[in-house]
Amino acid sequence: MKDARLADRFDLTKSHVLLSGTQALVRLLLEQQARDAARGLETAGLVTGYRGSPLGALDFQLQIAQPQLEAARILFQPALNEELAVTALWGSQMAGLHGEGKYDGVFGLWYGKGPGVDRSGDAFRHANMAGTDRRGGVLIAMGDDHTGESSTTLHQSDPALIDAFVPILAPSSVQDILDFGILGLAMSRLTGNWVGLKCVKETVESSSTAMTALERLQPVLPEVDSPDGGLNIRVWDTPVEREARLIDFRREAAQVFAAANALGRRVHGSPGARIGFVAAGKSWPDLLEALALLGLQSSEHERFGITTYKVGMTWPLELESLQHFVKDLDTVIVIEEKRKIIETQMKEAFYNADRRPVIIGHKDAAGRVLLTEKYELNPTQIARAIGPKLRQFGIPVPGLDRIISLVEAPEGEMPPDLLNRVPYFCAGCPHNSSTVIPDGSRAYAGIGCHYMVQWMDRDTLGFTHMGGEGGSWVGEAPFSNRGHIYQNV
Repeated sequence: MKDARLADRFDLTKSHVLLSGTQALVRLLLEQQARDAARGLETAGLVTGYRGSPLGALDFQLQIAQPQLEAARILFQPALNEELAVTALWGSQMAGLHGEGKYDGVFGLWYGKGPGVDRSGDAFRHANMAGTDRRGGVLIAMGDDHTGESSTTLHQSDPALIDAFVPILAPSSVQDILDFGILGLAMSRLTGNWVGLKCVKETVESSSTAMTALERLQPVLPEVDSPDGGLNIRVWDTPVEREARLIDFRREAAQVFAAANALGRRVHGSPGARIGFVAAGKSWPDLLEALALLGLQSSEHERFGITTYKVGMTWPLELESLQHFVKDLDTVIVIEEKRKIIETQMKEAFYNADRRPVIIGHKDAAGRVLLTEKYELNPTQIARAIGPKLRQFGIPVPGLDRIISLVEAPEGEMPPDLLNRVPYFCAGCPHNSSTVIPDGSRAYAGIGCHYMVQWMDRDTLGFTHMGGEGGSWVGEAPFSNRGHIYQNV
């Protein structure tokens, strides 16, 4: 029996380690510094952000690893807010521009939940347009909560990063978090892009054994087109020049990197299949489970003319390998939660192709909703949607009738027999007393545990976004007969 210890999670001599998703984020930083040292580079790192579920435990794990981080010259610096964290990381990429840097480069990790991504939009836009150092690089760990279990919105951060032209990697497992993090930093250095790492709660809050030997993964650095002066951050250039470099060169460079490192690839089946499935991130294991529920094991996919494709970088899509995948397919079904990112890119890319498959996802070919953009997708929902499509191709799906017979609760609701009580404060929580207000008064909530006060036995109803507590009363007060309210912060 192998001698396994909790300390193994951050021990770089171990080749197989039990990790949570947040621990994988810490380990990849230590691994990056070790990889640099093996190449003769003396680098440092900066980790900064603002805590919030599903990355609420990341700062705790960083504190546990503080001795290892300090030994690796990785500074953990929690930020006052999310946009200042972005700005600090932007500054870390400028450390060597004037010949005054202590190290060969500084790599970085930003972390925050979905609302933190939103409020940092201007900072992300500026920082990504400026670029990264060729021996630095920055990852954006965006903690997304698609079901709104820990926030006031059901959050998807992809569109916000796309708006700032930030490439997005979508891990589907703890192993992916570790590997995509290493590949993401390599991409960031090569292309000058900041790189998003989508950390949904189902993935980053899970744990599994991961392969952790440094030699398991060696990023491929392909030749990419670049303008005079290269793709990385500069001492000075104009906003017009930065935009041109970003659109004309850096976006394509990310796609070239993704192709060279097989971030998108066929997993099951083979060329000549009739129906193909495309998925990324959390939706990838959900798709595989849905096919299994229908009675189709992965070993049978090729026999029935089924093939699957796992997307690692959801934006911008790497199209060369996708073109090989869709060739000769009759139908492609894209499985993805929330707003459709992959599906719309595929439709645009293949619209003018000489021969293109039918591409469906959110809606079927007749315009009926197939896979909802609301709440989340689970394997049963996916199986119920794709099962009839498979039958149309004459593919046996013995599990479909049983799945159709299942009665599901409405989206976002628990079955009544499981709904014993609404969420409440933990025993001993100071919110139990601090949210009690004088009789005849009323209060507003905000993002935080005090949001739950709205369904409790006290006069609090109404809330605001993160950081806006009290601002709504500024607008309401001049037009209200009430002279005072309480605001939870």
